Amino acid sequence: MKRLSRSALVLLFDLLAACAAWVATYFLRFNFEWPAEYQAQIAFGLLVLLPVHAIVCTRAGLYRGIWVFASLPDLARVLRAVAISSLAVWAFVALYRGAPGVPRSTLILYPMLLVLIMAGGRAAYRMWKEHRLYGGLIAKGKPVVVVGAGRGGAMLLRELQRSPDWRVIGLVDDDAEKWGRELLGLPVLGPVKALPEILVAERVEHVILAMPSAATKVRRAATDLAVRAGAKVFTVPGLEDVMAGRVAVSSIRRVDIEDLLGREPVWIDTPHVEAMLKDKVVLVTGAGGSIGSELCHQLARFAPRRVVLYELNEFALYNVEQWFSSHAPGIDVVPLAGDVKDAARLAEVFAAWRPEVVFHAAAYKHVPLMEVANAWQAVRNNVLGTLRVGEAAQRHGAERFILISTDKAVNPTNVMGASKRLAELVCQALHQRAQGTQFEMVRFGNVLGSTGSVIPKFQEQIARGGPITVTHPEINRYFMSIPEAAQLVLQAAAMGQGGEIFVMDMGDPVKIVDLARNMIRLSGYSEEEIRIEFTGLRPGEKLYEELLADSEETRETPHPKLRIARSVPAASSFLAELAGWFAQKDCLGDDEVRRALLRWVPEYVPMGGRPALRIVESESKLARVGDRA
Repeated sequence: MKRLSRSALVLLFDLLAACAAWVATYFLRFNFEWPAEYQAQIAFGLLVLLPVHAIVCTRAGLYRGIWVFASLPDLARVLRAVAISSLAVWAFVALYRGAPGVPRSTLILYPMLLVLIMAGGRAAYRMWKEHRLYGGLIAKGKPVVVVGAGRGGAMLLRELQRSPDWRVIGLVDDDAEKWGRELLGLPVLGPVKALPEILVAERVEHVILAMPSAATKVRRAATDLAVRAGAKVFTVPGLEDVMAGRVAVSSIRRVDIEDLLGREPVWIDTPHVEAMLKDKVVLVTGAGGSIGSELCHQLARFAPRRVVLYELNEFALYNVEQWFSSHAPGIDVVPLAGDVKDAARLAEVFAAWRPEVVFHAAAYKHVPLMEVANAWQAVRNNVLGTLRVGEAAQRHGAERFILISTDKAVNPTNVMGASKRLAELVCQALHQRAQGTQFEMVRFGNVLGSTGSVIPKFQEQIARGGPITVTHPEINRYFMSIPEAAQLVLQAAAMGQGGEIFVMDMGDPVKIVDLARNMIRLSGYSEEEIRIEFTGLRPGEKLYEELLADSEETRETPHPKLRIARSVPAASSFLAELAGWFAQKDCLGDDEVRRALLRWVPEYVPMGGRPALRIVESESKLARVGDRA
């Protein structure tokens, strides 16, 4: 009822607008003097125009919009309605036979005045309503500078002007043509590089990034400028949310370290990946881990017939199974508890479910933990587990087997890295058997938010008031997001022909001490408040990570973020020797494990072995990285 009454009022306004426009047409035609001899013509014209105008406006959808949000689509409806209703004027002029004749100027003046009154009335109502609702907020809220004067910035400004929490001082943008101009009544104060000076001059302590389409490096540079100036930095959602008009003040959040380390969006050859996965049975080992679970999430996009989740950790298995129940209920999911070293359980699983594509993500990955008192378990899990899953895949006719490897397999200095390199050799040796299963390996570095990542550790240390512990002032690492890593794994799996080691483009290495400093600033502290302490390299830890061993060559692939490494394959007797080694019942000590790894992985140099050479190599590598930067 309330909606009907409002629509009736709007219709009444439009009819009054038509009356006013028709009468005003004659006033303008006769220089604002009332033409008494035309009174009958004016009245008769209204009898014709008003019913037509009422019908046209109703059919044009003018009464579905909300005036307080009147915008360009509403203007388009008004123009369409006026254009159609103006045809009645043409008909009236052509058919009216009374005296005096209808002035020809009505053909132009009437539609112009009608548009002005109908559109202007709606705009005036919106301005009055917004001033009534939000006008009192203009001088309130925290002062803020918005970075980005594009479409995203404009949409954000509309929201901020209605919020009691923010008061926009102005904007900055690198487009010189916008400097000194205004966006929604607010000045564009200058380029992004002038942000520190603007913050000081305007006494502003808050910055909001509204550059959803800008490159990651640009957003990172703007954040760094603001943080160094002591400002708290916020950001808005991604491009698709902004451009779809879903930006709201409630969506604004503090910039976090993942934003600074963010990488450009990844594209994958979706049809190619879909051809590999659609209607297939897919097995994921380590399905509850950081990489395994994200692989499962990505797999769901490609409509596999069934996803078999193989996981040792009960709670992790439950979590990923529940994710499918909530987000992909149409996919048949089989959650199975099991150990990748358990040959009998693997035989049962492969025989029952016949997976066609296997992603082997199960692994021990924490370098220092695996280095001391756990070396034998690391090798058994990472190497023997790979061997047993790979053999089961071959015996039961799987089409593809994809090993999730690591950059720590390159020139390894720790047991974990050497064990993953040995796992790669296992896959290459299994592929050489030519029993139908394609074996492919994908290497990448640290992923943001993964289990054991340095970022959650730093966050916890900051929450406790510090200090932040960094092992070495020169240590650096590559970082990428978990979704990016998972997508590139799928892309590599789809393009592989068998036996390849795919290497991901990890971008530029990040100094861990710089990471710590940025996290301190983003948390609103200074280094005087949260100290950084250097604790020394941990067992098996490198100063830098590599993605390719010195003896390897690479070749390009059709995907810009993937290359293929050529490495020396294992000897023909390798698998038999390895199986015999694992057949012993006794647990081996750390030193025995390292001696065995040295035999099979010649590039492995344990920490403490040839230390001078390692230091020289590390310094040389860091110098090369500095030169590139």
